[in-house]
Amino acid sequence: MKNPPKRYTVTAALPYANGGIHLGHLAGAYIPSDIYVRYRRLRGDDVLFVCGSDEHGVPITLGARKEGITPQQFVDKYHQLMKGSFEKFGISFDIYSRTSNKIHHETAQEFFLNLYNKNDFIEETSQQYYDEQENTFLADRYIQGTCPNCGYEKAYGDQCERCGTSLSPKDLINPFSALSGKPPVLKETKHWFLPLQNYEPWLREWILEGHKEDWKSNVYGQCKSWLDSGLQPRAMTRDLEWGVKVPLRNSEGKVLYVWFDAPIGYISATKEYFLNKETGTRSQDAADSSFNTRHTSSWEDYWKSPDTKLIHFIGKDNIVFHCIIFPAILHAHGEYIVPDNVPANEFLNLEGEKLSTSRNWAVWLHEYLIDFPDKKDELRYVLTSILPEAKDSDFSWKDYQARINNELVAIFGNFVNRTLVLTRNYFDGKVPPANELNDLDRECIHQLNTIPQKIAESIEQYRFRDALGELINLARTGNKYLADNEPWKLINTDKVRVETVLNISLEITATLAIVSQPFIPDTSAKILKMLQLENVKWDDAVGKRLLKTGHQLGEVALLFKKIEDEEINKQLDRLHATKQSAPLQPSEADNRKKEMELSKPEITYDDFSKLEFKVGTIEAAEKVKKADKLLQLKINLGTEVRTVVSGIAEHFSPENIIGQQVCVVANLAPRKIKGIESKGMILMAEDENGKLKFVMPSEKISDGSSVS
Repeated sequence: MKNPPKRYTVTAALPYANGGIHLGHLAGAYIPSDIYVRYRRLRGDDVLFVCGSDEHGVPITLGARKEGITPQQFVDKYHQLMKGSFEKFGISFDIYSRTSNKIHHETAQEFFLNLYNKNDFIEETSQQYYDEQENTFLADRYIQGTCPNCGYEKAYGDQCERCGTSLSPKDLINPFSALSGKPPVLKETKHWFLPLQNYEPWLREWILEGHKEDWKSNVYGQCKSWLDSGLQPRAMTRDLEWGVKVPLRNSEGKVLYVWFDAPIGYISATKEYFLNKETGTRSQDAADSSFNTRHTSSWEDYWKSPDTKLIHFIGKDNIVFHCIIFPAILHAHGEYIVPDNVPANEFLNLEGEKLSTSRNWAVWLHEYLIDFPDKKDELRYVLTSILPEAKDSDFSWKDYQARINNELVAIFGNFVNRTLVLTRNYFDGKVPPANELNDLDRECIHQLNTIPQKIAESIEQYRFRDALGELINLARTGNKYLADNEPWKLINTDKVRVETVLNISLEITATLAIVSQPFIPDTSAKILKMLQLENVKWDDAVGKRLLKTGHQLGEVALLFKKIEDEEINKQLDRLHATKQSAPLQPSEADNRKKEMELSKPEITYDDFSKLEFKVGTIEAAEKVKKADKLLQLKINLGTEVRTVVSGIAEHFSPENIIGQQVCVVANLAPRKIKGIESKGMILMAEDENGKLKFVMPSEKISDGSSVS
């Protein structure tokens, strides 16, 4: 493999300061970037890891207005929430800054003036919507109206959230201001546009010719689509009060476009990091690692040196900004390097559905850390195993439980624990010698020497799922090696053989400690402590003996604990409870409606006549154990009381439906559900918001009455 450069600038997408961090964010940008950075540091490379809060733009002002606070108070609140979550979770940023800092405003304004003074902008005066009551121009998201495509009456000025059509404010029918609710008027205003079409030849050469082979297909394909469609001028300023002020005379009330200033936040954060280092002062936004001795260069070396490799970790919704707009700005400036790679991930779904923060269909990191404060590595492991690297993937709590119990506990933890406990019991915790090797030993050593290289190759190519798969394969190799040799049976008859088996098993354990560090760093530290190893590097895991004969090991402790059903059911109950309390968004409601309108196969009258419907009264109801969706019902059908198991627990509390009359399919064949024999099915209706309702008589009638 070609030797990589020794200096890296790694950025993770600036999260928007209007909420917390959820699992989709972690899987999209933050866990992949942290794995990569930890790996590069283990290789001895000079890596600067930069991130921060994106704190400008229309959603910030709308959010602040809704909460009745200032935009600064609004971003302060969410910046601290996100920063605290990252720190507690252990994402190893060198600095986590924010775009409301003075140094960022100055850096972004310097960029703007550089391009302005070189006449790289186009000045255009046009008519834009203006709210006379609020005395302000309206950005796209401040304008709503009827979508000309689907007729939705609350489409935004940039996009209809029902049909997904991209819009401009003037496309809307009957537009109104989101601030006052009044119809806006058109008023002239001047803005500065970046003529992206002028950079199209350079972008084509740089991306389509220069990165066809090494960029991910989803990134390359989206860039090619944009370039093939032809680039258009894009406004780099907005009429707003909140943001980085346009540094020109007669530009009051104008700020830089958020996608002009936000990526420059990577640069301003780097400046801040080195300023803190030079002055010996720690800003409130500096991460714990900010005052280490890794970085001895100046900030310019990380952004202007051709020897530096710049890598952006983002989600797929930010590809155009990091691959087209920001590189065009850097290129126009002329002094900065452009990205070597932009390994964007697709989206993570949750329990089979799209994540929705508006409906609270999300798992929030700050809440997870409260419920599972000692299971940070477990979450890192599970999310890495399902990273949406090539297509959307899905997180489910049951899969989370299965991967922890069946892989981390049963394979990884089991092997390490057995190896260390056997060494303690048989050799007083001291590394035994390796004696004569047989074929099993040599094959195991071969795997031990090759798997770390496979892990490294996968990480270098941003295939973190494959790398994690090789990591767990190394643990499987160790487990199989112990099982095949059975040292617990040999100890009384062939102690010399047991010495060799445990010597090799300990070498596997030491290698696991090193190569697992990028993925599960806390676990790696625990193993290294038990092995009494310090100052290890990645190269130590490849073809080297890490433990000398007679080396004293430390105290043994379990690495992982099984996740019980009760813990998982608690998370599922919370998730479904919050979802039910939040309304569906327009597009989601439409999808639900379309699903409801789908026809089932046509049946004949004879088919229908086979069904027997009866009216009954629910006399008892209780939740089915270890099944968060099921209720066990006792239904009086007049001549008998039937047991029916129904999947309605997410919609109804048992105590609230006793006495409710329902319609029952009475001649349905009995079926065992969770060990309970269910004799029937109740009829339910589902509305456009996904809410279930009973199908029942319009007035109370005798139990057992037939429905026809």
